[in-house]
Amino acid sequence: MADLLVKKLTCEYRQHWLGTDVRKPRFSWHIQSDRRGTLQTAYRLQVAVGETGFRDLVWDSGEVRSEQSMHVEYGGAPLQSRTRYEYRVKVRDNFGRESDWSETDWYETALLTAEEWIAKWITPSADIIDPQDEAAFLLRKTFVLRGPVRSARIYASAAGVYEIELNGSRVGDDFMAPGWTSYTKRTQYQTYDVTAALTEEANGIGIALADGWYKGNLAWENHRNLFGDRRAALLQLHIRYEDGTEEVIGTDSTWSASQGPIRYAEIYHGETYDARLERQGWSQAGFDDSAWSAAETLDLPFSTLVAQENWPSRVTEVLKPISLIRTPRGETVLDMGQNMVGRIRFSVEAPAGTEIRLQHAEVLDREGNFYIGNLRTAKQTVTYIARGEGVETYAPHFSFQGFRYVKVEGYPGQEHGLPLERFEGEVIHSDMEPTGEFECSNEMVNQLQRNIVWGQRGNFLDVPTDCPQRDERLGWTGDAQVFVRTAAFNYQVAPFFTKWLRDLRADQLPNGGVPFVVPHVLDENAYSSSAWGDAAVICPWTMYLTYGDKRLLAEQYDSMKAWVEYIRSQGDQEYLWNTGFHFGDWLGLDAKENSYVGATPRELIATAFYAHSTRLLRDAAVVLGYAEEVRRYSELLERVKQAFRDEFVTPAGRVAAPTQTAHALALMFGLVEGAAKERAARDLNELVVQNEYHLTTGFVGTPYLCHVLSEHGYHDTSVKLLLQQSYPSWLYSITQGATTIWEHWDGIKPDGSFWSDDMNSYNHYAYGAIGEWLYRTVAGLDLDESGPAFKRIRIEPRFADGELMSARASLITPYGRAESSWRIENGKTKLAVEVPVNAAAQVLLRGAALEDVRENGAELTAVQGIGEYKQTPEGVRLTIGSGTYSFTW
Repeated sequence: MADLLVKKLTCEYRQHWLGTDVRKPRFSWHIQSDRRGTLQTAYRLQVAVGETGFRDLVWDSGEVRSEQSMHVEYGGAPLQSRTRYEYRVKVRDNFGRESDWSETDWYETALLTAEEWIAKWITPSADIIDPQDEAAFLLRKTFVLRGPVRSARIYASAAGVYEIELNGSRVGDDFMAPGWTSYTKRTQYQTYDVTAALTEEANGIGIALADGWYKGNLAWENHRNLFGDRRAALLQLHIRYEDGTEEVIGTDSTWSASQGPIRYAEIYHGETYDARLERQGWSQAGFDDSAWSAAETLDLPFSTLVAQENWPSRVTEVLKPISLIRTPRGETVLDMGQNMVGRIRFSVEAPAGTEIRLQHAEVLDREGNFYIGNLRTAKQTVTYIARGEGVETYAPHFSFQGFRYVKVEGYPGQEHGLPLERFEGEVIHSDMEPTGEFECSNEMVNQLQRNIVWGQRGNFLDVPTDCPQRDERLGWTGDAQVFVRTAAFNYQVAPFFTKWLRDLRADQLPNGGVPFVVPHVLDENAYSSSAWGDAAVICPWTMYLTYGDKRLLAEQYDSMKAWVEYIRSQGDQEYLWNTGFHFGDWLGLDAKENSYVGATPRELIATAFYAHSTRLLRDAAVVLGYAEEVRRYSELLERVKQAFRDEFVTPAGRVAAPTQTAHALALMFGLVEGAAKERAARDLNELVVQNEYHLTTGFVGTPYLCHVLSEHGYHDTSVKLLLQQSYPSWLYSITQGATTIWEHWDGIKPDGSFWSDDMNSYNHYAYGAIGEWLYRTVAGLDLDESGPAFKRIRIEPRFADGELMSARASLITPYGRAESSWRIENGKTKLAVEVPVNAAAQVLLRGAALEDVRENGAELTAVQGIGEYKQTPEGVRLTIGSGTYSFTW
């Protein structure tokens, strides 16, 4: 390795970024060094018009004396639309070294103003094709080039979901584009490089268009047309010729329209594809479309268009069936071995008209039969009608399913078995970069971590859905906020939450109320429950903590403030929230019979979150330098905390509600102090111990339970909770074969029977929030809030005697890879640590005596990279710079 290297340049979290409308993009980079304790002391950043060898510079920062290596904002001349820019960086370090220029990366702007859209929104003529027809529409056009092409880009969107073909080949690999936003306020468009797909002769271009989230069936009351009642497509092809001239081809009334083989496409219900109706060559120039109808234009806005913000949804993995099952009822079922989200791709040779039907489900019943009760009205069924010409291959275009098991009907010869090699499961989700890993000495806990990751993959398909299988799949705010910190460990989710938070802000009421789901698709009363609406504050703050995204925090600040002020206006008393509808401790196990709501008083939960969101708003004001707001919300916080204590803590210092959730919230949000805090922690521990190390918490209390026990001296109890295998517990579902996180602790009961069909998802990530505690506390890899984005790392693992013998967490932070890995064997503890360049860490060697500690066999006084160290009652505390270390005591 060279002495000092700049690696992994990104622009707004991305590499090779095609199609942005960000006018002042931010640049970040990682640094590699062969010396411990390396810090950047200066950088120089250059941005140039693409492919000019940096001769056409638009910005040269010059040498800037700074440690900043992330979110360096572009400071050059205004960016131009449809232009590729290259950038590179070099740095200096605290050892006086200068790196070479980094490798070059690039980003390309899209359309920076609405006025640049000359294309029209188009749809088939309503006089010829019924706008409400279930079949997907086809739109096409032929064009001829004027000469040799230097570059060509398509900018496209839809009121609906779309796929593009050019000269017979699919353009891009995005799935369900343009994604799901609050369409009346914000609609994404995508950019595609199609230079190589054009021919010197005539060219054909086509768009397939289905309902998708825009006007398809959403939620459980058969709602349709929630954003509009007609589908439409928008496409603009910009061609730059070698002679310097340009041409634009856009959707307009000269396009032709028809229908094809996709006869039905719904997110919940599946897709019907009749291959006999395929229009061979329909997106090629020579296709005869004389029988097609004309397209017509629709008056839809351009001002709401934004370039792709989220990671696009794509096929990220392919799974093969692990077995073929013949159920007691005689059903032919594929077992994919994993509860997944996506689609089945299969091949078949069959006579024309053969109808093959695939139905998707998550579990089998206790007799081993195919079970669809928990899908409610969602059909999750794909039907393929064969063309009858050789080997045919198909996968749905505009629907996705949540499933492990697939019931197959109508496949030729299936009574004798199925050729498993002809079936594969394509896993689909927002194509986020994996960043975090956790493992420990307990294999069931490792399976829990895998289940958490699979739950995130299944539910992060463009929006953070609660479940991916039944007639719901909505962006519930409560689920998102409890899981957001875990999500940011497993994957790089900054663009994902940036996009979703902008929709939350767009759908927020003028009075500050926040919808239960974002995008908002429920009724007008579905707003503003505590712990759900608090996503408006918790999620942007978490993006700041984990990614240092101060710009997003500033962008969302008014939304955060509006939510807190909404709460302030609700209560009978200004500092208590004791009115309105609240979900409470949803699915808490201490609920009354036939109730979904746990026993913790809803007004206690509401007031606790009032304090929590006020605290985070105050902290955001500190970061953003809003001094008057800091004063105002510091005062409000103290008054809310006092009101909470007056109302919900007895004069003797006891939390009045004897529930695990009430105590967890009071401790987690700092609402009790001194002797009352000690008592609350002791009482919480006793509540868990008396329940034989089982939890009773629901959606609200569960994420915090282990955190507060560990933090307040009862770590052994939290580990016993983690390792509990009997119901209710995190590991109980694993004993039942779960490969994702369940909605209910007993979604499958010990006797194999099910919880109620009404609400029983087997892929519901909220309880996976335990992952945050696993990596932050068990493995001990955490951040100091004074140094967000892991600029200042805290390595403080907690050990549980005899319960866990090792744990490891690693994370690709905005500065590079960090790791905390410990093992106990032969009476010694070994802790391996990695700190990325340009960061530092505070390390606690818990239980260590200073004279016993060694780093790679050496005493601390002889170790490069170690700063201060001292003996404390907890163990040895020390400060280290970047590099890898191995401590033993």
